[in-house]
Amino acid sequence: MSLVHDPEDTPTAPVILDPSGGANQIGVRAHNERLVLSLVRRHGALSKADIARRSGLSAQTVSVIMRELEKDGLLSRDAPVRGRVGQPSIPMRLNPDAVLSFGVKIGRRSADLVLMDFVGSIRMQLHQIYPYPLPQDILSFVTASIQELEGRLSNEERRKIAGIGIAAPFELWNWAEQVGAPAGAMDVWRGFNLQTEIASRVAYPVFLQNDATSACGAELVFGVGSHYPDFVYFFIGSFLGGGIVLNSSIFVGRTGTAGALGPLPVRGRNGENRQLLEIASIFVLENLLKDHGFDPRPLWYSANDWVDFGEPLEIWIQDTAKALAQAIVACASVIDFSAAVIDGGFPHWVRERVVRATIKAASELDLQGVVMPDIIEGAVGPQARAIGGASLPIFARYLIDQNVLFKEIEHAEGH
Repeated sequence: MSLVHDPEDTPTAPVILDPSGGANQIGVRAHNERLVLSLVRRHGALSKADIARRSGLSAQTVSVIMRELEKDGLLSRDAPVRGRVGQPSIPMRLNPDAVLSFGVKIGRRSADLVLMDFVGSIRMQLHQIYPYPLPQDILSFVTASIQELEGRLSNEERRKIAGIGIAAPFELWNWAEQVGAPAGAMDVWRGFNLQTEIASRVAYPVFLQNDATSACGAELVFGVGSHYPDFVYFFIGSFLGGGIVLNSSIFVGRTGTAGALGPLPVRGRNGENRQLLEIASIFVLENLLKDHGFDPRPLWYSANDWVDFGEPLEIWIQDTAKALAQAIVACASVIDFSAAVIDGGFPHWVRERVVRATIKAASELDLQGVVMPDIIEGAVGPQARAIGGASLPIFARYLIDQNVLFKEIEHAEGH
């Protein structure tokens, strides 16, 4: 799979490449085991009786499955919960140490590689910045970073690694001028098969997904998804991207590009027609800082460690908020989302200011006939893209896709 978008590429069915060639040799969990793990993951901790009720499986089947999963170290016991009658129930939860996964985020200004555990916590991470991404630089960063992190792990921990998930923009060669790349420098990405190239250099299965879709998936699984079954998602990186969640599943549409919110038409500061990404992207802030005499490079050193740049940051936040407000109204005019979620590659205090300004800007628009969603902060944060990438091997090997999981639950509850 290359970074040229293929309509068959979907976040619910990532392709697994086996570096040894041929079919993937990693055994996957039986369907019922994956169902049990997925239910426990979604609810945090469940007893055998809870799982039987939610899954439609018999109590005996659930008991056998959970015994095996506990024996394999995938589930661990919570303290017994005593009811008024009968034996106490013992909730089971995912063992964070049971599974590890690498996640790679490739951006137009920086790359990240994280090691994530079974419950979505980042154990280790490495970061690299560059003027613009080139394939060989990315390959070197990924392979060297994996080798470095492997060196920090024991042999037992290395055996728990499920794979590598890559979150990268499709068509990286687009908008090269906006990031200051020399003319034609980014064309090397055309037809370059990043997934295959990385798979040939590592000993793990490799997955690839659009970066904004990965971030949206991370928010669905580890963020606000448990509270909002339908939401439109905006992730502000070097360029803004997004995603759509309907019925607690990512909706990718006919060609796989649904939720590519960056090209949405909005009006700029002077009433001119612009694309949303031309206003609500960090590269715009980068240029504003240059215009005000600031060095913009700290934007890319660490997403959590920005300083308050004062006037140019406030200008960017206000412009971004007004553009986002227009986009949210447009989205809400088509689908009555329960929430509009805003996150990005910046600290929580910047996210809070962007969301607060967006709520205010939306209130000043003509909302007649529009049922507005809650405008809220994302819960995952700057590493959402890498976390979403790292989730791909875990779902492929141990869990059930959200869409399938909800169909299973509905089927069980219908009996």
